[in-house]
Formats: sequence, C-alpha cells, structure tokens
Amino acid sequence: MSQLQTFRSTGIIPHLSGAAVAALKARASAWEVPLIESPDQLSMFVWDCELRLKIEPDCLRIDLSGPEARLIGILRDSATELFEEAGLTAEWDQLDIGALAPGLSLLRVESVASRTPGFIRVRVTGPEAGRFAERGLHFRLLLPPSGRDPVWPRISASGRTDWPKGEDALHRPVYTVVAQADDWLDFDIFRHANSPTCDWALSEPVGQPVGILGPGGGWCPNARRLWLFGDETALPAIARMLDLAEGEVFASISASVMDLAEMEADHRVTQVGDLLSALREHERFGEDDFVWFAGPADQAREARKHLTSLGLPKKSFTAAAYWG
Repeated sequence: MSQLQTFRSTGIIPHLSGAAVAALKARASAWEVPLIESPDQLSMFVWDCELRLKIEPDCLRIDLSGPEARLIGILRDSATELFEEAGLTAEWDQLDIGALAPGLSLLRVESVASRTPGFIRVRVTGPEAGRFAERGLHFRLLLPPSGRDPVWPRISASGRTDWPKGEDALHRPVYTVVAQADDWLDFDIFRHANSPTCDWALSEPVGQPVGILGPGGGWCPNARRLWLFGDETALPAIARMLDLAEGEVFASISASVMDLAEMEADHRVTQVGDLLSALREHERFGEDDFVWFAGPADQAREARKHLTSLGLPKKSFTAAAYWG
C-alpha cells in the first residue's frame, strides 16, 4: 500500500524564549485548533499540518510537517509572522528565495464569455490547473494594475511572502472554481458597478497571465443532509457543492431566475425572496445535517445568531459574509 508523502520545513529561534510558546498557544486558541503540550515541546495542528516547537539547550527548534509543499509554505509564512509579532526571528534551514508564493500558479486567460445577465464566465489554462479540483472551493485571483507588467509575490529571505506594493500592488478578490478538467478551470464573476474584476474581464484579457492562489476556503461539507442558503454572489459556490455533495442537498437561493441558469430545473433548488426568512422557517436541523449560509455581512451575522440559538455546534454550520 502506498504511503502519503510528507513535506517538511525546519528552522530555529536562536535563543530560548517563553514568548514563542505563549504566542503559539494564543494563536491555537484564537484559531480554535488542537494544541498538544509536553515538557519539552509544543505542537499546533492546522490545515492538516503540524507546527512543532521543541526546546533544545540553547534554542527553540521549529519543525513543520504536512501533506503538501504549498501548505508547508503557507504555515511557514504564518509562523514567521507570528514570531515576528512576538519580537522574535525565525531562521529557516532551507528557503527557495525568490520562488513564487506558496500556492501561487500562473495561468493564462483562454476565454471570457457572458454566462448569464449577472455573470461573466472566465476560463484560464495552465499545467497546474488540476490541483484546484480539490481541497478547497475557492482561490484568490491576482490581477496586476492595468498597463503595468505583473510583479508576483515571492518568498523572501525571512520566509515570509513579499507582496508587491505601491503602483505594482495586486487586486486580490476571492472566486470559486465552478468547473475544472485537464489543464483548465472556470470561474464566474458577478457583474456589479465599481468592480475592478468586472472591468478587467470586459477589457478583452484573453492571452494575459493571471495569478491563481489557493485552493482554500473549505470543501463541500460531508453531511447526510446539506442545507444551502445564498444570494446571487454565492451562486458559483452553491453550484459547485450541488455537483460535489454525496448526501441530500436542499438549496434556497435569492437570485433572479435568469442567473439560476441550469439550477432552475434542479429539484433540489428553491428560489426565495428573503434568505433569513427562508432560514428561520427551520426551527431545528438534524444531528447529521450541515447548514451553509452566504450573503451580505449583516445577514450572515443574523444567520450565525439564529443557528447558534438552535443549539447547532460550530462544526455543523458556516455563515459567511460574501459582501457588505
């Protein structure tokens, strides 16, 4: 039987410090992730990775391990920042200085088309497109300023990602992979005023390079019953989960019929006028159910309050602010 590959990164904090231990404990508490402590080491578990601090005679040794080089790079970036905030410097044993930021792929725009009255469909291609088919529904689209050559984020000598600033600063919106196969992936852009991404999509960008950073943002919840509530901005994520879900799915969507497209004929989808009213019609959910809500920030807050009042544990729901 084949074994999963483990990736690692190691380094030191060159003097003993209780500040590093305190910082890691505080971060684990803030992120609500597991932390295991023993007399000579401390381990935090996040993103399927382990960050271990081991006490040695004259330093603290840092050991990162996980299933993907991308995740190790992201964790190293986060750890470096965490220790810097505590007034400490992490010295990493091996760094690919100048390499693209962890999780960043450079793809090329193949096509742009009107998907529905409210959405623009973009297809990008490249040899790394396939890795966006799993482990996360979302990604960050990195767009350089109009008229400037792109400057991409790269790994610096400190271990952190060096992001372009000033005139080279990138626009970094989050989008959902709606389809992926072979060497391409598709995503949909919601049309709205004052949107740099809409302006870019309508500027005939075919052939241009773009940065795709991810994947991230969670996967389709594995539940016996999955309840989805979202407005038009959540349509791409809901469409993807309707494709991925293995159990029963019930989707309540506040969007125009024309933007629902093929989802209009899906018996699992109900068009609603008000998302919160649709959610509040449910006075209880099953033990094996998962509730996913996405929309404006104020409604996401109210949805979170409602689901908490029903006694749902945090692991059984998501209430995300997609805008506002």
